[in-house]
Amino acid sequence: MDSGKRQRAEGEAQRLKTNRDELVECIARAIREDGTIELLKGIRLRRSSAPTASVPGVTTPSFCVIAQGCKEIHLGEETYRYDPYHYLLTAVDLPVATLILKASKAQPYLGLVLELDPILVGSVMIDSGFIQTPNHIDVKAIDVSRLDSGLLDAVVRLVRLFDSPSEAQFLAPLVTREIVYRLLMGKQGDRLRHIAILGGYTAPIAQAVEQLRKNYDRPLRIDEIARDLGMSVSGFHHRFKAVTAMSPLQFQKQMRLQEARRLMLGEHLDAASAGFRVGYNDASYFNREYKKLFGVPPMRDVERLREAAIQDDGLGAD
Repeated sequence: MDSGKRQRAEGEAQRLKTNRDELVECIARAIREDGTIELLKGIRLRRSSAPTASVPGVTTPSFCVIAQGCKEIHLGEETYRYDPYHYLLTAVDLPVATLILKASKAQPYLGLVLELDPILVGSVMIDSGFIQTPNHIDVKAIDVSRLDSGLLDAVVRLVRLFDSPSEAQFLAPLVTREIVYRLLMGKQGDRLRHIAILGGYTAPIAQAVEQLRKNYDRPLRIDEIARDLGMSVSGFHHRFKAVTAMSPLQFQKQMRLQEARRLMLGEHLDAASAGFRVGYNDASYFNREYKKLFGVPPMRDVERLREAAIQDDGLGAD
C-alpha cells in the first residue's frame, strides 16, 4: 500500500474511532439509568448494566445501532448478532427473542433504535430518483450489515441533537432522511425497497404477517390465507419462510407463546388461563409447546424471569 492510501486508511480508522467514542458519550449522557426512553419521536435509547436473559417481543420496521455492548436476535431457527461495528435492519413485524450478551456497570450496553416510517422511505426514494422495479426475489425481513463511516457519521449527528431540543425539532428529520438515504444506497437497500415501500413479491407476505399477528389466537387456515393472497398453498409456504425464516405455523406458535408469557408476567395469569387466552384448549399441550420454545415449563419460566428482574433492580439501585 502506498503512503497516500495508508494515510487515508489511517484517517478513516481514526474517524470511525472518534465517532464511536462520541456515540457512546452522547447516549450515556442521554440515558443515565437502565431502561428504555424515547427522547425524540421514533428514536428509542436502551441502557443495561448487565447481560439479559432472552426476552420475547415483536419487531417493527427499524434501524438498530449499538454504541457499546453486543446483542443477539433470535428469529425462528436463525440468529442475528450485532455490535458497535454492525447494524440491524428489520422491515416487517416479526416475533423475535432478544438478549444482551455484553454489558457491565463499567461499560453498560448502549443502543439506539430508529423507527422507519414507510412514507418517509418512499419520499426519500422519490426525491433521490432511486425508484427501481422489484425483482423476483423474496428478501429476508431482517439482517445485519457492517456500519460504514458515512452511516455512523449521520447517526452521531443525530444523537448530538439530544442536547439541543430546539435544534432537534428542525434538524432531526433532515438527519433521519440522510440515514434512510444511506440505508437505501447500502447493502440492505433491497430490504427497504421490497418490503417497506415497493412491496413487490414480498408485499403479500407482509400482509399475511399482519393477518397472523392480529389473529394469532384463532385456528390457522393456511388455504384461506393463500387464496386471499392469490397464491398456492405451497407457494405461500415457500415465500413466507423465505421472508420470515419460519413456517406460518411456527410463526403463529411463537406469537401465541410469547403473548402467553406476557400475560403470565404482566397480568399474573396462571399457565392454563394464559394458554386458553392465546388459543390453546389443551393445557398439557400448551405446557409442552411452551417448554419446547423457552426451555422450561411456564410457571418455572415466569418465576425465573421475576427473580432476574428483582436482581436487575438491585443492580440498578447501586
